[in-house]
Amino acid sequence: MRSALIATLLELAEEDARVFLLTGDLGWNVVERFAARHPDRFLNVGVAEANMAGVATGLALAGYVPFVYSISTFASMRCYEQVRNGPLLHRLPVRVVGIGGGYAYGHAGPTHHGLEDLAIARTQPGMTVLAPVDPAQTRAAVLAIRDLPGPAYIRVGKGGNLPVPGLDGRFALGRPELVEEGHDLLLLACGGIAQEASRAAAILRSEGVSAAVAVMAHLPFSPTPALIALLARFRAVLTVEEAYATGGLGSLVAECVAAEHLPARLERCGVTESFAAGSGREGYLRERAGLDGVSLARAARRLLAKGTG
Repeated sequence: MRSALIATLLELAEEDARVFLLTGDLGWNVVERFAARHPDRFLNVGVAEANMAGVATGLALAGYVPFVYSISTFASMRCYEQVRNGPLLHRLPVRVVGIGGGYAYGHAGPTHHGLEDLAIARTQPGMTVLAPVDPAQTRAAVLAIRDLPGPAYIRVGKGGNLPVPGLDGRFALGRPELVEEGHDLLLLACGGIAQEASRAAAILRSEGVSAAVAVMAHLPFSPTPALIALLARFRAVLTVEEAYATGGLGSLVAECVAAEHLPARLERCGVTESFAAGSGREGYLRERAGLDGVSLARAARRLLAKGTG
């Protein structure tokens, strides 16, 4: 997904002289293509994320569309105040790119596990929050916000994110994309963990459960008509996110169900223990958090059983 991001930025930069890329001394073996092609629109500010956000704010005020590139934990937290007081308050087109959300940097330990970035970004009503699920949708999401007047936060996978079957890169702000039909249960996912949601649906179908799968790569501040319409079709909804279970996709769906008085029973699958997993490979950490396909299928069975008791 990182390579898809940079390829898309190169595409945009060829058409729009305002596109500017900044990095906090990260992204090597990825960002060099942009730096070589547009050295006058690339800046490595060093390990100084807060300063990078300030520089991006100045560039936006000067007419540029800056993309700020860092690991998701650093991009969402180290420069939060600067993003809040700059691009958010002044409605500037700064794009904050958080790389490797969730457990992508598994062996680096809890300091590098991006579990709160979606909640942090979504708490501000002026921020457009995106968590595409695969490379093709990453490209589509970046293109969709090319003319967005305000700021955006984009969670991008570190690598190894396979295409989600049935998605074909579809993306639109505020719209969930249905990738597998079903009527017993909806699994709704965001970010790279969507592959595990599809895996869970396959397990459930082998057991006779008709499980639908959809992705919601835009996490808006308030529920959208398209999201409401999708949720209204199902009596049971399982949200899947490689993030803390509060504040992100699960909270968005819970708000939607409550505000619209929808009949759906809801199970929010996300991380519920702070720093409990330690370090390790991404797959191992997902399993510990109950976010692998087998665990998600088990959670779906429990949710369905609640409606039959």
